[in-house]
Amino acid sequence: MAFRVLGAGNFPDHRTVNRFRQEHLEEFAGIFQQVVKLAREMKLLHMGTLAIDGTKVRANASKHKAMSYGRMKEEEERLKGEIAELLRCAQAVDEAEDEQYGAERRGDELPEELQRREDRLKKIQEAKQRLEERQKEEDRAAGRNENDGGWASGVRPQGGRSRHHREFGEVPQKKQENFSDPESRIMKTQDGFQQCYNAQIAVEGESRLIVAAEVTQNAADNECLVPLTEAAEAHGGERPEQVLADAGYRSEESFRKLAEKKITAYVALGREGKRGHTILPSAENPHTQAMEERLKSEEGQRWYRRRKAIAELPFGWIKQVLGFRRFSLRGLKKVQGEWQLVCAALNLKRIAALNTA
Repeated sequence: MAFRVLGAGNFPDHRTVNRFRQEHLEEFAGIFQQVVKLAREMKLLHMGTLAIDGTKVRANASKHKAMSYGRMKEEEERLKGEIAELLRCAQAVDEAEDEQYGAERRGDELPEELQRREDRLKKIQEAKQRLEERQKEEDRAAGRNENDGGWASGVRPQGGRSRHHREFGEVPQKKQENFSDPESRIMKTQDGFQQCYNAQIAVEGESRLIVAAEVTQNAADNECLVPLTEAAEAHGGERPEQVLADAGYRSEESFRKLAEKKITAYVALGREGKRGHTILPSAENPHTQAMEERLKSEEGQRWYRRRKAIAELPFGWIKQVLGFRRFSLRGLKKVQGEWQLVCAALNLKRIAALNTA
């Protein structure tokens, strides 16, 4: 109220606040880190135990605005046929008008229905190209060779094709692309499959403060364990002693890297309360075998039981208290800035509560 008096009744509306947010997205990463640093200087962070978890947050896009690669090819051919037919009809009309009114009269404006189809065709072709480029990148990352015809062994398998054998860069027919936010992905949620991003956090055990926040396009969590731990160490200023995570973060390679950092991990190897995961011989997966033995111990079970209360609590605050359930911006870079702003806001509320406790 005092600022409104000083401003002679002028105050920013929601558009002003929204423009400010969009113009300073890159700075929000720095603000998030500054808030964590503030908590560290206030002696609120101890960095003994770190819990890592992720949640699917709806993108600012509808899954109904997505189309599979196979459907794109069908639509591309259909639109090309309709455009050719419209052009043929337009040519016939032009010739008739020239004969009636004279060839010097212009009338070559693009018909509305033709423009609409050409715009649609362009969007589909651009989406197809994005899918094809992304598939090539995924194939290269998987070690496939563009020069050997795409087959991992260099020899086309006998007995016909299967879904496990395809040419290099060949896009599966069911792979989808969204027209509203091409960088979002279809992910499984409690409400079924939705257009989402995977929002990740690393939470300090005692204060329940978020010390690292990232957003990925991958529905799986297993590649996030080490990067989030390293980000939390950089922001918190100390290396955590224990890292807790659910079975989604299970990875022999991640376990190995954490062991090299002298960080004790307690990561489930299967869904909580269920059996069925298989552990390969220890010679092939020594760190996974060690994890299984660690979780069987009384101490391991005691540490892992703390995970849910630490990692999942901030998600409840974000969705219920702050009311943040869907991104309002589009694109991975913008969404990352928005997520870090949300986490910084939650941390400030948490710091205020801890400071008055």
